[in-house]
Amino acid sequence: SDDIIAGNVSKYIVLPAGYCGQPKKGHLIFDACFESGNLGRVDHITEFEYDLFIRPDTCNPRFRVWFNFTVENVKESQ
Repeated sequence: SDDIIAGNVSKYIVLPAGYCGQPKKGHLIFDACFESGNLGRVDHITEFEYDLFIRPDTCNPRFRVWFNFTVENVKESQ
């Protein structure tokens, strides 16, 4: 969607739809809560596919030409 993304994700754990319980290895944790971080939203598609929504640059809102975020909790071969 074209919703306005106001802030960065902060230690956001992406779980599959319908999953209940504690996160397991392979349930990715995205973080952009630091200077120059710009990841605004993450949608889980499959175990190996995610839609990432990058916030526009503060000084140039027309362009999204860079990205800066971290990913944790990956499993081998993911």
